[in-house]
Amino acid sequence: QVQLVESGGGSVQAGGSLRLSCVTSELTNGPSNYCMAWFRQAPGKKREGVAALRPRDVTNYANSVKGRFTISHDNAKNTLSLQMNSLEPEDTATYYCAAKFTGFYSAGACPLSPDYTYWGQGTQVTVSS
Repeated sequence: QVQLVESGGGSVQAGGSLRLSCVTSELTNGPSNYCMAWFRQAPGKKREGVAALRPRDVTNYANSVKGRFTISHDNAKNTLSLQMNSLEPEDTATYYCAAKFTGFYSAGACPLSPDYTYWGQGTQVTVSS
């Protein structure tokens, strides 16, 4: 079973930045053949998609993070990242990386819906005011 490994969570004050990382080395069929995404879940709320991409393709962001968060994948380092700037208390949540195989030579935008196959263990992000 593919295992995604996350890191980079922590506590920051409003306006600060964090960078989350997810090791994707077990996704062996080529990065562009997967959808990759970040989700988050706050206490009492449903899990929501934050950002998604097909590496080297168009990215997709939730409206709440547009202009503040950037999703990217480093193919050489096998690392999915979420750069989070201008953090707000409302961003406090457990963040999960996710991936799914979409077939060889697949194309198109990746969704923010939770129908992904592989998941990380989650990393906590806390933003204080």
